[in-house]
Amino acid sequence: MTSSCMKTPEYESFSRWFGSYLLFAALATSGGVMAESFIQKGFEGALHYDRMGSYVTTIALPYILVNLLYSLTQFRMNLTNILLKVSVSCGLSLTLVALTSDVKPLFREDLDVVLYSLGAFTCIMLARDIVRNIPLALPGLVNRVLVVGNDGFMKEMENLIGGSNRHFQVAGTYPFPGPRPEPAASQVEDIFATAKALRADKVVISLAERRGVFPLQDMLNCKLSGIEVLDAPGIYERITGKLLLENINPSWFIFCSGFKITFVLRAVKRLVDIVCSVLGLLLSLPFAPFVLLAIRLDSPGPVFFRQERVGQGDKPFVLYKLRTMRQDAEQGTGAVWASQSDPRVTRLGQFLRKSRIDEIPQLINVLRGEMSLVGPRPERPEFVQKLKEIIPYYSERHFVKPGVTGWAQVRYPYGASVEDALEKLRYDLYYIKNISMFLDLSIILRTVAVVLLRKGAR
Repeated sequence: MTSSCMKTPEYESFSRWFGSYLLFAALATSGGVMAESFIQKGFEGALHYDRMGSYVTTIALPYILVNLLYSLTQFRMNLTNILLKVSVSCGLSLTLVALTSDVKPLFREDLDVVLYSLGAFTCIMLARDIVRNIPLALPGLVNRVLVVGNDGFMKEMENLIGGSNRHFQVAGTYPFPGPRPEPAASQVEDIFATAKALRADKVVISLAERRGVFPLQDMLNCKLSGIEVLDAPGIYERITGKLLLENINPSWFIFCSGFKITFVLRAVKRLVDIVCSVLGLLLSLPFAPFVLLAIRLDSPGPVFFRQERVGQGDKPFVLYKLRTMRQDAEQGTGAVWASQSDPRVTRLGQFLRKSRIDEIPQLINVLRGEMSLVGPRPERPEFVQKLKEIIPYYSERHFVKPGVTGWAQVRYPYGASVEDALEKLRYDLYYIKNISMFLDLSIILRTVAVVLLRKGAR
């Protein structure tokens, strides 16, 4: 059995991003400082510049922070967003240099250094953003994949890999079990030789029945030679950030990597929950009277909304929100899913939902330990009972605390059906499998982008 033992796509993407930006930051800023010093003081001055470290830090740090936000929130890199990113980075750099200068007004020398460094940095960043959006698979920057399986599977994999934002490309296909592919039949004897001939970095294999036909020696040869071997759920997870539930059985859950919450992770996550929820409640206190009064004036009924939800371990708890619907919203209908343009939502409720202000009382649930800042969204008991009967592995999402925001909320549009619940479960189980503080940080930053910039899930 092949398990998808791998680092998460979020971690791999961040590692590549962080390494490249640290390198760009050091080279661009150092080059700008040395160029200014050479023009002003000559060759000796450029080699003995005593403020190199402080300039590298104050000029590069804003670029790194701004690009981190853009990277994690997955903004579309059109010309407007690129120019906005560069403008914000330059403004923050100038402000930081001004605040850390010996004298508050910038010396002429300081200003020259900043301008030279920002010019070099901006050119590199623009070039990097432009190259990233060129629809070319540059050698060495993409994963070449050999797809092994039947014809129907190979077509599905080609479509999946083709939409992977150029991180993967199909190097070739190998029908198995069945006749050798043409024209390679006369030249290549096995899957391993085909992978080497095509310079494949990965082999993806999926068979309807593995007993008696699984190419064990070929896969072992690939693995030992440094070619990564993935099954269909593995490549699907890596490309899409969700799980392929149709091809997963209970033994996959048992033997695959992930689904591991250590004591340290649990403790750190709880500490972050407490600190952030306390800060969130304190920051919202000055505005609370105005919001509560507005809700009272907008429509009759209580200001707060209380509803039973299913939490960790299938234990019910009472969730708190600001009321956004009419008081008689479910009179005569019983429990029904809320839709994106729900007629039961009040005028003020529409604003509260779009701005996520109605979610603030859930920080009380976080403080009480019933919820976490990040996790699968808690569902109502009536829906959970129905979904457990229809959707396999739905109960597994309750092995962690529900969250105020989650991976499904930042990756999938608003949904109100069984099909939407299935699709969100794919993301929820991906989160539980790959749970980490970095993934939590990524989700929080994406949520901030959704709230402040009105960017929906992609």
